[in-house]
Amino acid sequence: MSSLARMIDANLNRSSEGLRVLEDAARFHLDSLELCSACKSARHGLRQLADELAASGPAFDRLARLASRDTPGDVGTEVSTESEMARHSMSELAAAAGARTAEALRVLEESAKLAGSVAAAQRAKSLRYEVYEVSRRILVALGTGRARQWSLCVLVTENLCKGRPWTDVVTQAMDGGADCIQLREKDLDDRELLDRARWLVGIARPRGVSVIVNDRADIALAAGADGVHVGQDDMPIAQIRAMAGSRLLVGVSTTNMDQAREAASLGADVCGVGPMFPTTTKHKPQISGPAYLAAYLADPATTRVPHLAIGGIGPENVRQLAAAGCRGIAVSSCVCSADDPAEVCRVLRRELEAALNLR
Repeated sequence: MSSLARMIDANLNRSSEGLRVLEDAARFHLDSLELCSACKSARHGLRQLADELAASGPAFDRLARLASRDTPGDVGTEVSTESEMARHSMSELAAAAGARTAEALRVLEESAKLAGSVAAAQRAKSLRYEVYEVSRRILVALGTGRARQWSLCVLVTENLCKGRPWTDVVTQAMDGGADCIQLREKDLDDRELLDRARWLVGIARPRGVSVIVNDRADIALAAGADGVHVGQDDMPIAQIRAMAGSRLLVGVSTTNMDQAREAASLGADVCGVGPMFPTTTKHKPQISGPAYLAAYLADPATTRVPHLAIGGIGPENVRQLAAAGCRGIAVSSCVCSADDPAEVCRVLRRELEAALNLR
């Protein structure tokens, strides 16, 4: 029985370690009390599993397991792969921890059967499904792990371009320092929208500029865009993830902290934060204002998610936002309607960066 005791001991430890990693990701990265509590509940279930295994025979109580442990003589400690030693994001870290925990619980389930404990086997099985779910929720909340904090996103709509070709506005915006272009066309047919999105990806990607499609995850996927941006009444994040997985960054418009916290918990890669000021581009019955931006940046649950302040922003007020800590803005008419879109973008970038450097 000593080999079985060693197997049980090792996998109880693996399960505990994996759950601790998941809990710390929920605690320190996501700042989620709900997910922390779910991890703690699973760890409590693991302690109950250990007790049930101990009750199945004296060879499986804690002291017997410790006595049977032989770390120096364990051949498994010398086996490793390159991938084990590389983690590139919090998502990868949590995914590895969740998989390791579930694998260990499956071993415990089978070991409990061999030890003759039906109760422990059932407990391990139930706990494994519990870990599947909490791991899923944490990974969803972590998003793609590829989010960027853009400085200047220009929302391009043809009817705001004052007769100038929208393609010229895009080119000039990128010349002026826009690091993200969002295609925002509500009235085009699908084929035209797809053609425009593909053209935009073709010209922007070689320059390192991100392309986002407004509302339409299907068009964003077909065009090879970097992401999609949705409003509160558009396709939910969960449905976009089911369709696109990690292939698309997902941006979400928010007007208050409740919406922002929900977007963050569901794995938004970026949040539109606004409206900051009155705007003629899109009527908003209520202005959230810079105070909302300050609250977003101060809240641990949301500040980790890149932001784009939006709504009525121009060269005359961008410093006010930067003084509050704003690191990214989204603009539309002040660039699309400008006589010199490139120069407006240069001024916006300069004003934003100058104010940030003074903080």
